[in-house]
Amino acid sequence: MSPLLFLDVDGPLIPFGASPRRLPDGYPTYRTTPSDPAADAHPLLARVNPAHGPRLVALGCTLVWATTWTDDANDSVAPRLGLPALPVVHWPDSDEPQTHPGLHWKTPSLITWAAGRPFVWLDDELTEADRAWVSATHPAPALLHRVDAHHGLTEADFAAVEEWLREA
Repeated sequence: MSPLLFLDVDGPLIPFGASPRRLPDGYPTYRTTPSDPAADAHPLLARVNPAHGPRLVALGCTLVWATTWTDDANDSVAPRLGLPALPVVHWPDSDEPQTHPGLHWKTPSLITWAAGRPFVWLDDELTEADRAWVSATHPAPALLHRVDAHHGLTEADFAAVEEWLREA
């Protein structure tokens, strides 16, 4: 069974937050057509690099949306990447008290969803606390890889995942 790859949208696939000094030419955009209704409705969608879809598939993992976009990721993001509809992690009600203070709020749900399978998690908000907790509580190998939200997924991110997958 292939490892899971939990994929966040905002940050890894839609870069944001860089100052003009860091990206003097702004963010690259990728419009699917000259008149791109989805990008017109949500302008940040134009930052989704369609080349990431084939790269993600080539990793050989089972791709899973782990994003606040939930099912909307299949409607708005997957087609831009050339991906089919993916499984979606559905989050607990935000009114529930956090049972693991100090962890990213997604972490416990992803451990449950993984159900003991190896996984990669690409997100821009991961911390050492998440890595330590996953290492202590998850029985299979896991790579929690933080993506710089200012740049989104880069060649270095793909290389880190590929290396981990070879060694896992």
